[in-house]
Amino acid sequence: MTSQATVERKQAARRTPLGNGIGTESGPSARLGALDGLRGVAALVVVLHHLLLMAGPELRRLNGSGVGSVFWWLSQTPLKLLTAGSEAVLLFFVLSGLVVALPGLKSGRFSWIGFLSGRVVRLYVPVWASIAIATAFVWFLPRNSSAVTPGSWMATSQATTTGWDRFFSQVSLTRVSYDVNNVLWSLRWELVFSVLLPLFVALAIIVGRYWAVALASAWLLSTVGILTNVDALRYLPVFFIGTLFAVRLEEIREWSRRRLLGPHPRRNGAALVIGSLGLLIGHWLLLGVVPAGSLGNTLLRQLSVLGSAGVLLAAVGVPVVRRALESRIVQWFGLISFSLYLVHVPIIATLTFIFGDQLWWLVASIAFPVAIVVAWGFHRIVERPSQRLARFVSREVAARVESHRGGLARSTD
Repeated sequence: MTSQATVERKQAARRTPLGNGIGTESGPSARLGALDGLRGVAALVVVLHHLLLMAGPELRRLNGSGVGSVFWWLSQTPLKLLTAGSEAVLLFFVLSGLVVALPGLKSGRFSWIGFLSGRVVRLYVPVWASIAIATAFVWFLPRNSSAVTPGSWMATSQATTTGWDRFFSQVSLTRVSYDVNNVLWSLRWELVFSVLLPLFVALAIIVGRYWAVALASAWLLSTVGILTNVDALRYLPVFFIGTLFAVRLEEIREWSRRRLLGPHPRRNGAALVIGSLGLLIGHWLLLGVVPAGSLGNTLLRQLSVLGSAGVLLAAVGVPVVRRALESRIVQWFGLISFSLYLVHVPIIATLTFIFGDQLWWLVASIAFPVAIVVAWGFHRIVERPSQRLARFVSREVAARVESHRGGLARSTD
């Protein structure tokens, strides 16, 4: 009979972070199943974010956007947590920085070349499949621009026509923007981070002792990036924060035991959760005081980076949050989170062009469940095989590189 421990190990091996083919393994990354659940929650938030972008023009036309309107309730109150898609992507970046870096910190030999080879397969195969699906939607379900509000997100960011030239230009993941499948812009930075991972890990180890200074410096660099409109500065430091957490993971766990499981665990845990969520969406809550586009709002928006880091700490250290994220349904969404992230925008866009954004409620009621079902199928048909292929490629490349090194060593003896 298979032991419970063996079953748990097999389940952990099947978990795969967003854009990461490594999963939750034994060693430094053990007991981080809550992060899979957190990834699932973040993916759902991104879906709701894009549904709100689709519905926004009609909601504002019918009810305005002032205090008390439906749009105000959804965007400038704590309900914004449900649709904070941009902030959820920052959380994805912090998560990737942590989970992707962990295997490189394990004792023993680690093949960076093997890792990168598998990582490329793990990213590109699902991305290519998602682009193929999105392109087929555009080809076979014609899009009439008159069905959507002029100047809206749907009108300006979604392709109404496409061809092979655009298909091949987007499969490289080197473009700044993607109108066939919008979410791919973030995968570009996942790829860049993967290539630079050894540098990130080395730097995090060097400065890990001074983690507070390193964290503040990463936030400042990201802030400079958003002020100067340099995306590399804006996003790569967010990955570094996760990498820093990976280097300091045992200290983080010890801190959570002392602080969050101390004399006042509920109070401390609640303070961390509420404070982190407040930082995450504070710039939305204060729009009436600090308007969008102002320097003050930009700086407030950058606090989302620190809020994302705090949410990750809460997932690891606050027992009630960890248990909620480890529940079966949340873990299932974590399992399909990458697939859901990749397939939901083409579905929303296609249905919007069919029904029109004036029928936003119909589009949302169909798109949400359909995206989940399609994501489940995409996970089984595309993502899971890509995970197996990535592991095979990683092992083969690592073994061949090691064999080549052994041959060179013998030839020089």
